[in-house]
Amino acid sequence: MQPHPDLFKDTLALVKRALAEDIGRGDLTTLACLEPFPLKGKVRAKSDGILSGIEPFMLAFEVVDSANVVGFLKKSGDPFKCGEDVAVIEGFNQTILTSERVALNFLSHLSGVATLTGKFVKKVSEAGYPNCKIVDTRKTIPGMRRLQKAAVLHGGGANHRMGLYDMMLIKDNHIAAAGSIARAVELMREYFKSPEFHLQFEVKEEEVQIEIEVTSESQVKEAIASGLKRLLLDNQSIVSLKKLVHLAKQLDKDVKLEASGGVTLENVAAIAATGVDFISIGALTHSAPAVDFSLEVVE
Repeated sequence: MQPHPDLFKDTLALVKRALAEDIGRGDLTTLACLEPFPLKGKVRAKSDGILSGIEPFMLAFEVVDSANVVGFLKKSGDPFKCGEDVAVIEGFNQTILTSERVALNFLSHLSGVATLTGKFVKKVSEAGYPNCKIVDTRKTIPGMRRLQKAAVLHGGGANHRMGLYDMMLIKDNHIAAAGSIARAVELMREYFKSPEFHLQFEVKEEEVQIEIEVTSESQVKEAIASGLKRLLLDNQSIVSLKKLVHLAKQLDKDVKLEASGGVTLENVAAIAATGVDFISIGALTHSAPAVDFSLEVVE
């Protein structure tokens, strides 16, 4: 899956806001203490990880001073070791130091997302379930969704829906409001036939991916009887998950199943072993530990 086409535009706007937030009227310390002179630095990893955040890192330096030139020694998605240099930068001391923190913040956080994703992917693959995809959620930092979802891809994961507009996910509250799964699906199909749907979303019904949340055997039966092909099994125990997966596959061998809720590195392999096709994990984006980097002056 490729990153969203609007990623660069969004990233540039986000970097500019982050720089304005940090610099304000100017870098008081640097302006007071330093005369401008050429500087060369390197970015060194202080722990192992998977690289992401290259674009916002570079933009943070280039927006402040177009004379700053950043060269990465690795690509997005490449692993790195503690103590390894991942980039070099040449420019002027004042603008490099002014841009440093914002640039490193992006690199540290997004590499953290990629690194955590990679750990989950590795756990599932090593357990013998390489076809079970680790996917993200909408539990992202406001304004950073596309960058965080790109980082999940760099870590070997896959993206769930980008937002509310590009996939239909009928959850428990929708079902409760409609009265039943069957009624929710009926309302969905009525909406697909409406002029409002075609005018607002400009897609065909068959182009919309549909998923529904189910929590019991009766709901699995009702969802599959309604013709739905992707089920979300949320907050299930391993025992319950096995039962629901077995039932769903008996009723429709082609149905796709997603598990979510309470997923950790300790239990993700056991979840994959139940036979689900996807495991969605909010922690990939909302709780990924940052990877530490330092900018060191070479000359």
